Amino acid sequence: MVLLVSSMDKMWISFGSMGCMFLAMAFMFFVKTKLKNKLLKFILGLIAYILLFIGFITMIYIISNPTKA
Repeated sequence: MVLLVSSMDKMWISFGSMGCMFLAMAFMFFVKTKLKNKLLKFILGLIAYILLFIGFITMIYIISNPTKA
């Protein structure tokens, strides 16, 4: 079963997806350049990869599903 969503809903979902990817990039930059604590590095890195995965999956959903007419 394919969920049909309107074009405006797809726009908002894609903005959320881009926001997740941007947050993932910002977290990774912060982890790689600013942090020294290994536990905090691991936690923020894990959060960044989860956000990247969520952003990727939602973007694939937006690209592959049709819209309502």
